[in-house]
Amino acid sequence: MAALVIAEHDNATLKGATLNTVTAALACDPEVHVLVAGENAGAAAQAAAQVAGVAKVLHADGPALAHGLAENVAAQVVAVAKGYGHLLFPATAGGKNAAPRVAALLDVAQISDASKVLGPDTFERPIYAGNAIATVQSTDAVKVVTVRTTGFDAAAATGGSAEVETVAAVADAGSARFVGSEIAKLDRPELTAAKIIVSGGRALGSSDKFNEVLTPLADKLGAALGASRAAVDAGYAPNDWQVGQTGKIVAPQLYIAAGISGAIQHLAGMKDSKVIVAINKDPEAPIFSVADYGLEADLFAAVPELVEKL
Repeated sequence: MAALVIAEHDNATLKGATLNTVTAALACDPEVHVLVAGENAGAAAQAAAQVAGVAKVLHADGPALAHGLAENVAAQVVAVAKGYGHLLFPATAGGKNAAPRVAALLDVAQISDASKVLGPDTFERPIYAGNAIATVQSTDAVKVVTVRTTGFDAAAATGGSAEVETVAAVADAGSARFVGSEIAKLDRPELTAAKIIVSGGRALGSSDKFNEVLTPLADKLGAALGASRAAVDAGYAPNDWQVGQTGKIVAPQLYIAAGISGAIQHLAGMKDSKVIVAINKDPEAPIFSVADYGLEADLFAAVPELVEKL
């Protein structure tokens, strides 16, 4: 039985989380299919067909799937689920919204936030804010899995040549409707896809200082900006910059934490980063316990000096 990845896309391109999920699916089953459900999403389906390791793309196209409403996406997944042993979603906001509905409709347990595949029926997942790893084994005929994308390398976006099969799109469930969206335009990389992230904490003291001190460093490095929950709650940074258990889970090549103490909630969202640099004047700050490089210094002096050296 093949594994089916439910693609995350914008009807034109695939989101990076889909590539990580394909890698997880290949660890479950050597035959991986991808479902692209959307409206006028032919370009996204063709992009999925180019992903290395993908054997087939199922393309469901219809107005009910235009905006990725979880009720309709779940119905579409269930409509094509027969014959698949694994249904895998990225553990993003969209994936976490649709996957539980699919599990409920199929009357199976969901395996949430899988960070490692030990076998076709056995997975690891972090619990207690990442302080413990649980090994979960499922005896369900169909495994519904959300994948922690930072736990898996991205599959190559090119090199594949999968066939694209058109499947019938489901009708609108009628239980939810799309009202509108406000799309933020970013001049820098998206937080969850960035290779370098510069994050600030409550020690920055204000939104003006946050921008004044950290923006030049992020600009020099071509980095995304992030923030701790404390900084977001204080109004220094917008909600979509929050890194942590209740924010975004990231694993960039380089993570610079300036003025972040390192509460468990924050560490759970960034400790898988390849290289962590911490700048904090408190030598007892927990962030130093996970940092590869620690600088005990006043960030208001250290960060501008770092920008100057760069």
